[in-house]
Amino acid sequence: MTEFNDKQIDILQAAEKLFAEDGYDGTSIRTIAKEASVNIAMISYYFGSKEKLLEALIIHRTSGMKIQLENIFKEDLLPIEKVERLIDLYISRINKNKCMYQILHFELSTKKRIMDMNAFKDVKYENLQAFTKIIKEGQELGHFRKDVNITLIPPTIMGTLVHFQMNKPFFEPVLGIKTEEEYENYIKNELTAHIKQTIKALLVHEN
Repeated sequence: MTEFNDKQIDILQAAEKLFAEDGYDGTSIRTIAKEASVNIAMISYYFGSKEKLLEALIIHRTSGMKIQLENIFKEDLLPIEKVERLIDLYISRINKNKCMYQILHFELSTKKRIMDMNAFKDVKYENLQAFTKIIKEGQELGHFRKDVNITLIPPTIMGTLVHFQMNKPFFEPVLGIKTEEEYENYIKNELTAHIKQTIKALLVHEN
């Protein structure tokens, strides 16, 4: 399920806020219900359990990217320009949904719960397929190298950004960043340019 009604979205947003602030284990269905201004029975009706609620949140935040990727593929652009648009899309979505990615990273790394991640895997697989189409187009035109490990391109993009976000207290003084606006501008400009340069170096033939 990737389509949610307004009330379900209210519950998901409340859960995301509380999971990010207090952790999954530190958040109860009761506090989520209070935050979303609904009763506990409604959460049980829509999602069944707190674990299923977390799974639904992941799907809610990650679905929809396939359509945006397909739209980039259809545009009349050079393959490298499509890749740059793709990187802009990844960075904007991860930055917008950083709370969810922090929750997801923690849950996957601790392995405290046996979560049904099939739906999340399906979304990631669809995203990778769209990404692969763009890379293969560039390879067929002779613009990109044939020996590219396409599967590792998305984690190269995401890993750089997520590491930068998770180590914000370290990078701010090192880079002389003093405000939240400067931090966001750094991600949008310098960090994005660095990631694009890195991916281009992996894709394009050496001169």
